[in-house]
Amino acid sequence: MEFAQNLRTIRKQAGMSQEKLAEKLGVSRQAVTKWETDAGIPDIGNLRTISDLFQISIDELLGKKETKKPSGYLYESITEYDIDEPKRYDIKLGGAKKLVFSGYDGEKIRIRLASDTMPTLQSDFKVKIDDIKKRIDVDVNRKNGVTEAAAKEGLSVFVQIPSPYIGKVELSVHAKTIELHSLECDSIELDIKTENVRLENVTGTVEINCNLDMDIVCTSLNGEINMNQVSASSRIRIPDGTAFTARTKGIGTSITYEKDKKPVTPFDMPNADNVIELNGIKSELVICTF
Repeated sequence: MEFAQNLRTIRKQAGMSQEKLAEKLGVSRQAVTKWETDAGIPDIGNLRTISDLFQISIDELLGKKETKKPSGYLYESITEYDIDEPKRYDIKLGGAKKLVFSGYDGEKIRIRLASDTMPTLQSDFKVKIDDIKKRIDVDVNRKNGVTEAAAKEGLSVFVQIPSPYIGKVELSVHAKTIELHSLECDSIELDIKTENVRLENVTGTVEINCNLDMDIVCTSLNGEINMNQVSASSRIRIPDGTAFTARTKGIGTSITYEKDKKPVTPFDMPNADNVIELNGIKSELVICTF
């Protein structure tokens, strides 16, 4: 019965009728109906064709238990593109459950999509990379009727950029959690909707445009964090003893301070090289230590 249910589910997810599937397989619609009602099962040739068509293994089609890959996810898709000089990156990812964005010692931009719950991931998402002079444009597009809400529930995105070739980065994503690791560049502009951000070994200016209340964990502050918010209340956590200057801009913005979950007097340092800035309208930021 599991095969019948699996076939019916992935066919509908792909927006395909029984007639269309039958046409692609070179069989009758009655044969597809028989398979989906558990009155029969395809021969090995048709099983392979279905497997290739929907990018799903035969074991998964038959309902056999699948073990996770070494990457830690059941399903994944990897797209790579060679980079040979510093570039500006404009990356639009849409919705996701999680984004991990990092620099690494390599020569390719790598976009890995991963999920435990989306078996047709490879056919449901299309990664488009355009190389335009000194700029790389990356878009992740949903297909087959997959909604942004579904992506936020089941899709994790891992983006790696070659450290020697990182210029300015503009990144747009709506994700439950966002992590930036091992990045050193002039500036990173985040146009995001998220409640959780983690910055680890990030050097340069990080500009965050987000109107949700955020919890930002910054394991080390090496440069500037500029937050642009409207009617939001956020927190940023930095290591105790970090030297920084705090400043506010805009209308009705304010910064307060906490240590050990208790309000304290400001502990920023005038003229420090590192900066935490809150800009926008009627927004609050709490700076606390860990």
